[in-house]
Amino acid sequence: MTASENNVEYTLKQIEITPTVSAAQNACKLCAPLGAALVYKGIRGAVPLLHGSQGCSTYIRRYLISHYKEPVDIACSNFGEQTAVFGGAVNLKLALENICRQYEPSLIGVATTCLSETIGDDVPMFIKQYLAGQTAASVPPIVHTSTPSYQGSHMEGFHRAVLATVATLAARQKETEAAGVNLFPGMLSPADIRHLKEMTAAFGLAAMVLPDYSQTLDGGLWESYHRIPAGGTPVDAIAHAGDAAASIELGHALAHVAETAAALLDERFGVRAVRLGFPMGIRHTDAFLQALSAVSGRPVPTVYREQRGRLLDTLVDGHKHVNNIRAAVYGEEDLVAGIVAFLTEIGIHPVVCGSGGHSRHLTGVLEDLVPASWRAEMTVLEGADFTAIETAVAKAQPDLIIGQSKGYAMSRRLSIPLVRVGFPIHDRMGGSRLLHVGYEGAMALFDRIANALIEQRQDGSEVGYTYM
Repeated sequence: MTASENNVEYTLKQIEITPTVSAAQNACKLCAPLGAALVYKGIRGAVPLLHGSQGCSTYIRRYLISHYKEPVDIACSNFGEQTAVFGGAVNLKLALENICRQYEPSLIGVATTCLSETIGDDVPMFIKQYLAGQTAASVPPIVHTSTPSYQGSHMEGFHRAVLATVATLAARQKETEAAGVNLFPGMLSPADIRHLKEMTAAFGLAAMVLPDYSQTLDGGLWESYHRIPAGGTPVDAIAHAGDAAASIELGHALAHVAETAAALLDERFGVRAVRLGFPMGIRHTDAFLQALSAVSGRPVPTVYREQRGRLLDTLVDGHKHVNNIRAAVYGEEDLVAGIVAFLTEIGIHPVVCGSGGHSRHLTGVLEDLVPASWRAEMTVLEGADFTAIETAVAKAQPDLIIGQSKGYAMSRRLSIPLVRVGFPIHDRMGGSRLLHVGYEGAMALFDRIANALIEQRQDGSEVGYTYM
């Protein structure tokens, strides 16, 4: 891809990863059922159920608990050798019965694993057969998502689960004037979701947020154990999604995907789809607030004008520390795009952008976000593992690395500071409380980036200094 600026052609280098080994080496992605389970944890009273081996649910629980520091129950149909040969219909039926008896859930989210997909289990038929033998009052809604990890990452699983939930539950419940908004935030932190909900409420809009794990995975201290944590989006609210005035769907790369929850609601019920990038930094937070203003018919509240002013003042104060810094960014495609959009606003050049995702949209998205004159030194890696990313980072020698904690070993080997963002963050406290979105999220991220650079210079000084 090329772009012209002052009659000079600049090329954005996209690297197609051609494996020299038969498997990824330290993958820069997680499995698809993890993303689906995270979505179901954001629905009030829901229980995720993995149709496959117990090891899958154990692995996913470990990752989620380590990042969010909260208990996470994920049911499993517990495949064994016999099940792998003859199919898992009996196991799935038993798992559904056990969940209904022990948890009394409002919804069961069934996600398939590699094993059940490989042997060809017809999960929709199994669910239909199970429901045929039950009374309507005894069984909650069951949502099925096909999530074999060999066909996608945790982000594909996340978005498929959102789409499947809306496709299963959403309807038009009334003929009155549309009200409220559907908000599909993407895979952000609980702190991000809380902030987006506050921003939406400031315009007087009732929001159906899917998923909303801002409380279920970042709640308060319990006096006794809760099998299903409080919080999440009510099933009834999802059922009314067809009544909304609009759907706001966040994610730069997701905006190029045809089949999404917002697109489905637009097609079925005429709910207008507004598809935006993550509201990180000035421009994209402006766009999100303007979208809320257009839907609500209200002006942007003063509090956000004030926050925007503080952000601009912060950027002016710290510009000397970040201007012309070179950075490597990795993680989920939408997060990488959101971070890169913010970096371009503060004068940091993204020289390596890596993701384990296979959507093939990342290069085109970055083409639109990065100034043309910066693209010549920028390398984009799609479908990459950390071996490929580290090779590119070692060659580029950036001043800073931005991504989740799986890149710490690379940061340590290359002696380049790492600013942790996204998921998973296993080696620090507060991963679930990191704020990335809005003007306040941009201020927090800017301070962390600037301070990481200042600390690197300070620690490398022969004499040290205590004043800037």
